[in-house]
Amino acid sequence: MNDSFSSDKAPDPVGPYPHARKVGNLLFLSGVGPRKKGSKEIPGVTLDENRNITSYNIEEQCHSVFQNVKFILEASGSTWENLVDITVYLTNMKEDFPVFNKIYADYFPDKATQPCRTTVEVNALPTPIAIELKCIAAIKS
Repeated sequence: MNDSFSSDKAPDPVGPYPHARKVGNLLFLSGVGPRKKGSKEIPGVTLDENRNITSYNIEEQCHSVFQNVKFILEASGSTWENLVDITVYLTNMKEDFPVFNKIYADYFPDKATQPCRTTVEVNALPTPIAIELKCIAAIKS
């Protein structure tokens, strides 16, 4: 039985790992960023000729990340409502956390079903992005 999952709608992983892996009734997602499937463009990011970020729109990246998480959850037999824990990686906590928090609240309006969450600032992410999510969801049988 294969307990690894990949979505044909989410961007390909940037390394040798699946989009998600099921263990028991839990689904562990690999880190998910805002890239789009089949495109070298990153939503909300402007790069120079050396692929360094010259500007970015955290709001656009947040919406894209959330959409990619939904794609992976659906391909893996779970749903957005089944998220139980999210780790958020931001490259600029001071500037981006307030924007992220506002958007996050729109995606999780019901306090009774909000997943647990940890948000940390990191120096860099594997691709030129400003946000990445690491998620755990339940799979209801």
